[in-house]
Amino acid sequence: MAGAASGAIASGKGEGDWASSADRWIFVFMAALFFVTALAGFIPDSVKKLDMVAASARPAFPMILHVHALLMGAWLSLLLVQSGLMASGNRALHMKLGIAALILAPAIVITGAILVSTIYAQYWEAASLATGAERAGFEAELVRKGNITLRNVTGAVLFPLFVVLALRARLRDSGFHKRMMFLATVVPLPAAIARLTWLPSTMPDSPLSLDLFTLVWIAPMFLWDVVRQRHIHRAYIVWFAWWLPATLLVYVLWGTDWWLTRVPTLMGVG
Repeated sequence: MAGAASGAIASGKGEGDWASSADRWIFVFMAALFFVTALAGFIPDSVKKLDMVAASARPAFPMILHVHALLMGAWLSLLLVQSGLMASGNRALHMKLGIAALILAPAIVITGAILVSTIYAQYWEAASLATGAERAGFEAELVRKGNITLRNVTGAVLFPLFVVLALRARLRDSGFHKRMMFLATVVPLPAAIARLTWLPSTMPDSPLSLDLFTLVWIAPMFLWDVVRQRHIHRAYIVWFAWWLPATLLVYVLWGTDWWLTRVPTLMGVG
């Protein structure tokens, strides 16, 4: 009996150790998922678009695109490294590297805004110079980019907002901090998810598929939290309280004449 009891205790301890370890490594998994998603979405898409540039089917990539891509890559890399440091118990180095987020986050927002307006202006100029079917193609792309600008605008608000909330909680609430950093990162991630052409898509008619996949991509972290904590962590409630109204606003304005006629002025070409 004593031997059986000792075995049960040892087994319970082993299960507890595994769960405790998973509590840390689930965030490494999430960071790796985000990183791989970006690579899988953007690398094939970039190759395809380079071929289109060579065929004069789209304007050349502006330099700001490369800068923005580099910054986003640095952000995703930082998220992965930071998650690994905390999972392995290296909190001191994690705290030191975290300062980089203060530089990367605003740089990402600024370069993203410049990139969106630059690409829109490229297509606007191309449409004004083209004729016939080529012009119609550029004009159709302007409509698509006008709608996507809605998501870019909401993302330019939500991403820095969530990063600020995460950094403010850095010292007093580590649980909120780490979850909110991931929830901030998932805001721009649909740009990569949209480029996974093997996934079903409602684009360009509706952004529904991108919003659903946003929820799918954070589901592993969310579900693990619910199973382990038996309740929904406050970080998800705060995130959803901001994300849902912004998302609904996109649906209200998507494809409307009111919005599409104002995008050129917003982009500086009207």
